[in-house]
Amino acid sequence: MKFILIKIVQFYQKAISPFFPPSCRYSPTCSSYMVTALERHGALKGFTMGVARILRCNPFVKGGFDPVPDHFTLSRNHHEH
Repeated sequence: MKFILIKIVQFYQKAISPFFPPSCRYSPTCSSYMVTALERHGALKGFTMGVARILRCNPFVKGGFDPVPDHFTLSRNHHEH
């Protein structure tokens, strides 16, 4: 399942995303965050973390650097690197 979800996101990154202007307020981008979360935390937790990140990416947040944390959480990773 993890493999399929990663392939779906990679398809989006290569075939759909280039046709839209960059709009992600975070670094790494939300799609890259999703792939990393899936790789580190598996299909269920990784997908849940990715969706939570996408919901946080809106015009009302400052954004900034927000890497995938080593432990499962639905909140922003506030560690400065």
